Amino acid sequence: MPGPFEMILIFLVVLLIFGAKRIPEIARGVGKGIREFKDATSEFSRELDVEERRDRIDEPRRPSQGQPQPRQQSSAQPSSQGNADNEARPSSESAS
Repeated sequence: MPGPFEMILIFLVVLLIFGAKRIPEIARGVGKGIREFKDATSEFSRELDVEERRDRIDEPRRPSQGQPQPRQQSSAQPSSQGNADNEARPSSESAS
């Protein structure tokens, strides 16, 4: 980092080269350039944050429903052909 004497020397050289009228214009241009650079870097970091959140894998969550219930067979669909045959024939146990 330049010391105070070096800063004064640099300011005088800039004053001699560009003149007193052009220094404010140059300063405005440098300020706009710095602001645009900051905006671009902040936008870039925001995009990286969004992609990082999208790529992050969340921990698995517990199911929100209750205990699993057993499946019930509907009466419209018989479970097998054997049941229909058993219903048609009387069993020997019920005859005795």
